[in-house]
Amino acid sequence: MSSTGAVRDQPTRSLVPARMDRLPWTRFHWSIVVGLGISWVLDGLEIQIVSNAGFQKPLGLSTQQVADLGTIYLFGQVIGALVFGRLSDRLGRRKLFLLTLAIYLVGSGIAGFAPDFAFLAVFRFVAGLGIGGEYAAINSAIDELIPSRFRGHVDIAINGTYWGGAAIGAAANIYLLNTANFSENVGWRIGFFIGPVLGILIIFLRRHIPESPRWLMTHGREQEADDTVTRIEAEVERESGHPLERVDESKAMDVTPLDRVGFRTIVGVLFRQYPTRTLVGATMMITQSFLYNAIFFTYALVLTNFYGLQTSQTSIYFFPFAIGNLLGPLVLGRLFDTWGRRQMIFLTYLVSGIVLAVSAFMFQADAISATWQTVFWCVSFFFASAGASSAYLTVSEIFPLELRSQAISYFFALAQIFGAVAPLIYGAFIGDGSSRTPLFWGYLMGAAIMVLGGVIALIFGVDAARKGLESVTQPLSVVGGGARTSDRADRARARR
Repeated sequence: MSSTGAVRDQPTRSLVPARMDRLPWTRFHWSIVVGLGISWVLDGLEIQIVSNAGFQKPLGLSTQQVADLGTIYLFGQVIGALVFGRLSDRLGRRKLFLLTLAIYLVGSGIAGFAPDFAFLAVFRFVAGLGIGGEYAAINSAIDELIPSRFRGHVDIAINGTYWGGAAIGAAANIYLLNTANFSENVGWRIGFFIGPVLGILIIFLRRHIPESPRWLMTHGREQEADDTVTRIEAEVERESGHPLERVDESKAMDVTPLDRVGFRTIVGVLFRQYPTRTLVGATMMITQSFLYNAIFFTYALVLTNFYGLQTSQTSIYFFPFAIGNLLGPLVLGRLFDTWGRRQMIFLTYLVSGIVLAVSAFMFQADAISATWQTVFWCVSFFFASAGASSAYLTVSEIFPLELRSQAISYFFALAQIFGAVAPLIYGAFIGDGSSRTPLFWGYLMGAAIMVLGGVIALIFGVDAARKGLESVTQPLSVVGGGARTSDRADRARARR
């Protein structure tokens, strides 16, 4: 194997990317949104169903064991992302997004039958494996199947649906954990079946989603890629009633397929060819994960320790928080395609940090109620959610197709490490609620971290709005087509 991977075939000419990017929006693309976008809904649902720990008393678990289940699920996500991310780049998007959903269905569904902690822990880990694999394979597939002029706001909106799933999970908990409706040992089990029921319905839809033609093109299957695009084009023409315009031959690419890409090549791409892109990807993923976990996993403690709410009351305050997070990507997403990636990332990170900083001073002065504290969180995360969702889009766009899923998995794993630390730090800031000062400084720290992330994205980010993926980052297998090749080339173009 060479340093760039194992070459399998001679160069071929391909118009696949250009043909995919010139398609209008159709039912085919809606099937992508629904069939693949369910992943984030399921993750949000899983987190919220488990966070209420309705199984703690029936299974006789300690508080530490409940916390351990969250860590086990998170660990499963990291392992799943790393393993299935590499397999997605090697074996294809379609095989993996069918496999990872099936793994999640098994893990979450069987967890609903758990008789004890060990059984539950094993299948929470399995469910985490599936969801982690989904993050890597699905983001790649979505970005490679959606036309370039829609890619930004569609990807961001799909990532934001995590909070729709979280809201569904919170609403389900209110009903299922009410012993007037179900016995104490039944309601929480039903909650574990909600995700698998949704997943079973979606897996049938996924069976009709084709393999990414871009992936086929770069893996020596040009004829299959061409046939796949031809079928999609025929479907689009039937739906619209109009023939598609022809694609100019000048947009063709010379592709030398690669069978596999070695780790040495991956390291070279990340740290030698695209070092500033690696900085941008790592910064965006780490900052959003740190802030989200810091606030999301401690908001109930803040409401109970500093505002005197009962634990049962905090669930009500979660809904506006979730709605703000859901609306941000939906409302602001289109601006990432019209105004630009760098500008919008900077704006969303900056505004979320400023609002959080203002709320910190109001909190320190004891000048706001629990309701107004929640309003500040809603506004801050309305912007932060759009920026956080764009982090996955950014990482997917700025690295070559042959290692796209792996790049997502590496940055996802890195973000989860920092995200796991955040609740511990902010939990210590909260303490017993006797002093607001440590948390005040904690909020200012979180605000500064977000602003820093926005500044780095503005300076070193890539202008990818409405551009084909191959124009943003040239695949390793492409030897022609005028795509960008390095950070140095990006900076030279910026200077010009």
